[in-house]
Amino acid sequence: MSAHITEWLNLIIRWMHLIAGISWIGSSFFFMWMDSHLEPPKDDNKDVDGELWMVHSGGFYLVKKYFIKPGWVPEGLHWFKWEATLTWITGFFLLGVVYYMSGAVYLIKPDAPLSKGAIMAIGLCLLPVAWLIYDLLWKYAFAKHMKLGSAISFLLTIAVAFGLSHILSGRALFVHIGAMYGTLMVANVWMRILPAQQKMIDATQRGEVPDYSKGESAKQRSVHNNYMTFPVLFMMISNHFPSTYGQEHNWLVLAGMILVGAGIRHFLNVKTPFSRFALTASIAGAFGIFFYTAPPAPPTANADNVKKVSFAEVNTIIQNRCATCHSATPTDDVFKTAPLGAMYDTPEQIKAYADKIKARAVDAQTMPLGNKTQMTVEERALLGQWITQGAEIQ
Repeated sequence: MSAHITEWLNLIIRWMHLIAGISWIGSSFFFMWMDSHLEPPKDDNKDVDGELWMVHSGGFYLVKKYFIKPGWVPEGLHWFKWEATLTWITGFFLLGVVYYMSGAVYLIKPDAPLSKGAIMAIGLCLLPVAWLIYDLLWKYAFAKHMKLGSAISFLLTIAVAFGLSHILSGRALFVHIGAMYGTLMVANVWMRILPAQQKMIDATQRGEVPDYSKGESAKQRSVHNNYMTFPVLFMMISNHFPSTYGQEHNWLVLAGMILVGAGIRHFLNVKTPFSRFALTASIAGAFGIFFYTAPPAPPTANADNVKKVSFAEVNTIIQNRCATCHSATPTDDVFKTAPLGAMYDTPEQIKAYADKIKARAVDAQTMPLGNKTQMTVEERALLGQWITQGAEIQ
């Protein structure tokens, strides 16, 4: 498939994924917010669990939360399900376009001990296997033990991330854990939340009192989805920031950011002393990760033992290791146009991208992709030294 087609597929599917995701996550946030702000009903209607007045776009809205009763089903009932479905479908295709097509250059860790086919199979099998394990644990072991289940689920996530960090690139690692969470979320909607609600409706249509525990179990999975949203959003955008996934212990950075996202989400969901502590701890944790991921301080440029690196040395490295892709006329077998439009054909272009070269090739070492052109440690050090010394091109 041509690079032009692949690029447009990436763009269109990414756009659709973003739109669907906003719709799904937005409705999740809105319903969680409503649940936490419902007030006792003003009348004596025992079927109303809570109500809330809202204003938007010049209109005033009264929302009431009802318990359904035998023989009564509301007309025109809207099910929030297609937003989740479209988000997952577009996300799955985007995963394929970016990570499994184009020779899997974004997918595999350079020194991975397994074959490309085996790694691709592991990446794809992760999604259904993770759902089966998660669902069994929460259906039978943790249904009544929310805190214990949450802690063990987090530890299992990190164990999976640690294992995948040995075969996937850092960027692919973050996105695959995000895809795993996204799969759990959409499977929760279709296989646990919607069926439980349908059973309650079916019971009322038969004139029976519905089993309200079905609604409680559906709500538990809905809460799971809500707490996974912030970590998933972080993992969705992380591929643009190599200072996170480019770390040696990137799985540990990911673990920290999952806790940060869940902690902030908890504060937004409930207002308790613990939730305020969770927010404070999350902010402190984010700062801790910021300092942990900071690149090492460069050597002083005018120190006697630091060699002055010439642009000629740097240009040789750039042309041999980077310009196969980053050029007006790439020679790479996958990229036929310069990624992100970054070209290193002239000294001025190289200097303009010096900071990004340092971030990607020196600090995070995520470029070249999969170290396809075999850039050496010594070459990376020379690039970093040249940039630290001012990136002079004369």
